[in-house]
Amino acid sequence: MSLDMTPVHRNLHTKVTFLGLEFEDLILVLALAALMNLLAHFVSGNAHVFGIPLNIFMEFIIPGLAVPFLILFKYGRPRGYLTDLVRSFFAPKAWCALERDSELKESYLVEDEE
Repeated sequence: MSLDMTPVHRNLHTKVTFLGLEFEDLILVLALAALMNLLAHFVSGNAHVFGIPLNIFMEFIIPGLAVPFLILFKYGRPRGYLTDLVRSFFAPKAWCALERDSELKESYLVEDEE
């Protein structure tokens, strides 16, 4: 009786990216595309940008331009930078090193008495 062997993947720490963007970044691009799709329905039919009707420009070109912008914006930054940036906008004091700790009641450092 032979043993069934399953392959073990050795690259568990490999970053999963698509077009150089993380999963959270692609969700942002899709949300931008949905928002632009909604806003494009309220645009008048005779407006043009570079010869393209404005509603088509808003629906397809703006989310398409967001991908290279995010790639350039995130170049050299650590993994999860965009989510940390958004969290810092919603809770700015939670990420501040100058904010007093609410759980720390006594002084952490003890000064030497002379």
